[in-house]
Amino acid sequence: MDARDRHHPLDFLTNPERFMAFSSWAAPMFGVIAAVLAGVGLVLTFVAPEDYQQGDTVRMMFIHVPAAVISMFVYLCLGVASFLALVFRHALADAAAVACAPLGAAFTVLALVTGSLWGKPMWGTWWVWDARLTSVLVLLLFYLGYLALRSALEDEQKAARAAAILALVGLINLPIIKFSVEWWNSLHQGSSTLFAKPGDALPAVYAWPMLVMSLAYLSAFGSLWLVRIRALVWRRKARALALQAAEG
Repeated sequence: MDARDRHHPLDFLTNPERFMAFSSWAAPMFGVIAAVLAGVGLVLTFVAPEDYQQGDTVRMMFIHVPAAVISMFVYLCLGVASFLALVFRHALADAAAVACAPLGAAFTVLALVTGSLWGKPMWGTWWVWDARLTSVLVLLLFYLGYLALRSALEDEQKAARAAAILALVGLINLPIIKFSVEWWNSLHQGSSTLFAKPGDALPAVYAWPMLVMSLAYLSAFGSLWLVRIRALVWRRKARALALQAAEG
């Protein structure tokens, strides 16, 4: 076999044609998985017993916590895609960065809104300027700043470069969000899922709904991300064809 005919398994990450072939079946697959997991997660959410302290409001945890975690994961994806686009000039990586920014902003808004709804009955207020809440708000501002830079500059290359640099700077905020509870005083409790201290882990009756809903959020993001990247690839291809036709 000719060396040119050998394809690396991850070639679809840099080759638009292979990406389009992969995403044509992966996007709907992740969408179906997300729908099934969300249905199961909601059933588990309402089956879970009331908490002895929080009562029924504990169910908000299964919506809020996965949204907060996924908002950080999406920003990590934005940072990695921006790095690849900035350093290696991968057009597909740039499209991936543009595609995930609005999704990350949406997850962050959901985390902030559900956090406020959960905080009101538990803390007696909709908002407090503690380290965790403030750093998540800063995360939203980085998302909005990225989107604003992409749309504000007419030169697409300059806009991509400036937004990528901003995205990389914003990565500093992720460990601040993660460790804000340990570093500063906060009304938030420490981690009770991954990396939880002994004795702080969620009971199984709450851990399972949390896990299923987190996987549902993750699958939904994967599906929507692929769909948005596909749309950007088609749009850029149509623009290139239109320019060629105009020049010809």
